[in-house]
Amino acid sequence: MEIELAEAALRGFRPEYILLAISLLFLISILAGRLAGVVGAPLLLAFLGIGMLAGSEGLGGIYFDDPWIAQFLGVSALVVIIFSGGLENSWSRVRPVLWQGAVLATLGVAITAGVVGAATCYILGASVKLGMLLGAIVSSTDAAAVFSVLGSGTTTLKPRLGSLLEFESGSNDPMAVFLTMGLLASLQSPDATASEFLIFFAEQMSYGLIFGMAAGRGMAYVFERLQLNSPGLYPVLALSMALFTFGVTASINGSGFLAVYIAGITLGGRPFKYKKSVLRFHESLAWLMQIIMFLILGLLVFPKELVTVIWPGLALSAILIFVARPLSVFLTCWPFTRNIREMGFLSWVGLRGAVPIILATFPLLAEIPQAQRIFNIVFFIVLTSALLQGSTIPLATRFFRTGESHDIPEEQDKIGSTPQSKQVAS
Repeated sequence: MEIELAEAALRGFRPEYILLAISLLFLISILAGRLAGVVGAPLLLAFLGIGMLAGSEGLGGIYFDDPWIAQFLGVSALVVIIFSGGLENSWSRVRPVLWQGAVLATLGVAITAGVVGAATCYILGASVKLGMLLGAIVSSTDAAAVFSVLGSGTTTLKPRLGSLLEFESGSNDPMAVFLTMGLLASLQSPDATASEFLIFFAEQMSYGLIFGMAAGRGMAYVFERLQLNSPGLYPVLALSMALFTFGVTASINGSGFLAVYIAGITLGGRPFKYKKSVLRFHESLAWLMQIIMFLILGLLVFPKELVTVIWPGLALSAILIFVARPLSVFLTCWPFTRNIREMGFLSWVGLRGAVPIILATFPLLAEIPQAQRIFNIVFFIVLTSALLQGSTIPLATRFFRTGESHDIPEEQDKIGSTPQSKQVAS
């Protein structure tokens, strides 16, 4: 019924008017992104703000209230963004941070979800399952936000730290999805057992890893052997195979996001025909997808409803930023590094973005109690994270001395380091 109403509404407009409105939104978003870069604000915030201004309660007056469309467009955009981020990376860069990133992307996400979930139960008086559901939704850092910050040119990190951030943000979504879907299933079906959740998690991670590596090697093989009529078809070929990888993996309960990211890393680390044009195409496409995704998510929210969650949203944002994220980073990274500056920077750059908002649409579609309030709080947390953390990343880079030009002696970074250990490290 909703689709029929939407089609009827579209028939009332001439195509040129619709295209004009879309082009204006894109142009305003690009200009707003340029202005955001000048004043040091994150692009995520600019795009979300344009979407909110264009909404029914803003200047644009565009009414949009369809979580399914927002979820579909958001997931599609994330596939492109994550694949593009993987293409810019390679296993040679990921290998030194593989285990640290894997632990941070799994156990770190679980710790964050647990801390925020417990705080939600206390602040909102919610049930344990509902509180933990909100904690799970905001538990992962956002690949789109991290890739946009690292790719903006305003922040140049040490190679190892940049690789760790990219790998974590690109691979921690499966854990957040597992926790969110598991808790949502337990709310809908109280008879679900813990073993079923563990099986689901094992399937997500293992299938995502296996299919991602196989897809990446398959892509490299196809690029090497297939002769197309035009060089312009090779970027489209890469996009088609990325979408295919996500669809196949997700259809068998694997993590499509992880598979796409692993496939991108595997392909990006190998030489193949027209590689520069493929990378350039996907970089541009990733920016387009970011604009579309954040505009749609901005349209989905109603600003007046955010006013009702300001105080719990601020409290939970503070706990997430200053307690949950630092605790998860220090507990998971301590066995791998004693670099306090690095861990401090990782704690601060736990950006939240589109993924939590997209995950917050699942309770809306499931029509669980207080789903709309959860969505509004999650959106408020994302705004707070983008405004506070995203806008201060260059400052944090200088403060923690994690920029490429701020290399400092190891003995100043590590606790309990000895001359022998420094010699071994060198």
